[in-house]
Amino acid sequence: MICIAGPCVVENEKILSRVAEVIVSLQQRFPDIQFYFKSSYKKANRTKYSSFQGIDRQQALKLLQDIRMEFRIPVLTDVHESWECEEVSQYVDVLQIPAFLCRQTDLLLAAAKTGKPVNIKKGQFMSPESMAFAVEKVRSTGNQQIWLTERGTTFGYERLVVDMTGIPEMKKHEVPVIIDVTHSLQRPNQDSGVTGGKREMIQTIALAGIAAGADGIFVETHPSPPTALSDAATQLPLDELPLLIERVKKLYDFMKTLTVE
Repeated sequence: MICIAGPCVVENEKILSRVAEVIVSLQQRFPDIQFYFKSSYKKANRTKYSSFQGIDRQQALKLLQDIRMEFRIPVLTDVHESWECEEVSQYVDVLQIPAFLCRQTDLLLAAAKTGKPVNIKKGQFMSPESMAFAVEKVRSTGNQQIWLTERGTTFGYERLVVDMTGIPEMKKHEVPVIIDVTHSLQRPNQDSGVTGGKREMIQTIALAGIAAGADGIFVETHPSPPTALSDAATQLPLDELPLLIERVKKLYDFMKTLTVE
């Protein structure tokens, strides 16, 4: 089972370290879960120009590298343009392709050519079946380390829905499939220009995804979500992460005992 967890964006060293400490404690408690620390070193797709996009680029990457070295945990971050990939790959273990960019051929190829695992988020506008072409682009470089992440599908202007049948459909591409349990609950395109969400449904989405066959979860978590500088409405309070992981792991283990007819 895979668990990708961490604060939405790099805000400061204190928050990164606090979250990393909890994740490492969970890794020790659940040694058969592969944990990845996640934080975006930059948010390049904020709705409003005035929204927080990140701290200094090099400082953010160095902080992620410090987390990787100090806590001995693999780190994942987003890349948005092809020229970033080689540099960013020197600081982290996994490169993530944001959902809005999952069809960008040059970006997918550049990420793949680093030799790092590539986590491709399914676009809100994409069918599960069509993600085969994104997988194909990465595989064309010889890189076979590919994950797909479900994060909801656009339903009207201000809502996402999660079609759980998409999980077994994407597993047909013969890659691990992860359920993003926080971005799936966003309410985008609000009049305020600040994305809303329903964090109280995180456990529901997580358990439903695992029941549908997901190989793991993606969850953004923060010590104080209301004060988070990005995705404040959907990040899971850090103190609730252990219980979520415990419940998800129990269901994951149970699902493995079932025999599909």
